[in-house]
Amino acid sequence: MNSIEAALAAIESLEPREKLVYAQIAREYNIEPTTLARRHKGVSTSLNIRFQNQQALHPQQEQGLLLYIKQLTA
Repeated sequence: MNSIEAALAAIESLEPREKLVYAQIAREYNIEPTTLARRHKGVSTSLNIRFQNQQALHPQQEQGLLLYIKQLTA
């Protein structure tokens, strides 16, 4: 689990009556408060998730296509 994910988990574990202070949690996990706030609010996503959303083929389809190409070239 990376720092952002750990900080988000810490936010989710807060009790309803506890005050959410992004700067304090960000300081504990050594990340930028604005990054934490945007990620928590769903405004931005990690690069890995963004790349998965832009992928044209499902990973299984990609493997099948690679296998097909290898068979054609053999």
